[in-house]
Amino acid sequence: MTAVAPSAELSIETRGLSKRFGRQLAVNGVDLAVPRGSVFGFLGPNGSGKTTTIRIMLGLAAATSGSVRVLGEEMPERLRTVLPRVGALVEGPAFYPFLSGAANLLRFDAADPAAPAGTRHTRVRTALERVGLGHAADKKVRAYSLGMKQRLGIANALLVPRELLVLDEPTNGLDPQGTREVRHLVRSLAADGATVFVSSHLLTEVEQICTHAAIMSAGRLVAQGPLTELRRAGQARIRLLTPDAGTAARVLAGLGLTADGGTAAAGGEVLYAPLPAGPDAGAPTPEGVVEALVAAGVRVRGFNLEQGSLEDRFVELTGEGFDVAQ
Repeated sequence: MTAVAPSAELSIETRGLSKRFGRQLAVNGVDLAVPRGSVFGFLGPNGSGKTTTIRIMLGLAAATSGSVRVLGEEMPERLRTVLPRVGALVEGPAFYPFLSGAANLLRFDAADPAAPAGTRHTRVRTALERVGLGHAADKKVRAYSLGMKQRLGIANALLVPRELLVLDEPTNGLDPQGTREVRHLVRSLAADGATVFVSSHLLTEVEQICTHAAIMSAGRLVAQGPLTELRRAGQARIRLLTPDAGTAARVLAGLGLTADGGTAAAGGEVLYAPLPAGPDAGAPTPEGVVEALVAAGVRVRGFNLEQGSLEDRFVELTGEGFDVAQ
């Protein structure tokens, strides 16, 4: 875990947040810290507690214990003050299928007492254009694809300026072009000063748009911080290309490193060996590994240190695979 920013610098802050359903503890003592102005990825396997945490943050569910502050205000006590400053797309959009996209947004906007009626039609058209649905504004929602409905949900969250956007799986059902448009939109929202909180299971999405992330596992928050720090926290490994794989494996074993791989490649075989994480004084340095290999007569034709990826860190912390495909 990285150091937590002061409360004044956070858009979302939870302390000891827990939620119990009968005997099941769905959210267990979560201390979440989302910096203002960040694009924050909220990651975890299915059933890890992500959606329940989001519902509590937005006042859609009550916590069993702990506290939540959103935009500096206590929730749910300050719900009426906070929600007009928050746009959300949670658990998929729901619209009237026999109304057009524009008509749906007009109805939702009219239901918002804080939304100015005089600019309603202009704001609806602007929001639809911003998510790439200007051409489908007058088409009935029953004719929309899943991806179009997803973008319409984001447009609904953008009808008035928001300080915080909470998006649950915002690229769900989108084709590659739609996905790129949503990524660009998220970046532009952050550039305008909003904090964007993105719950997702797609590694590519998180790595391409997020500045910070948190990882949930079995109801617990197991890591959070800037994306660069989360990557660095993953275990690094050496990659060695040599025609002397057998000798190299024995040298590495003598250094306390377990080699795997042995994949044929031009110039010999490729071996991988994880380097122990943490400040272990006995762990060999990359330079020391190369020196030992050369001293043993191993012909080193390629050597580099590969830093841990976000996927490696996720698997290490949760013991589960990460959906990396789009």
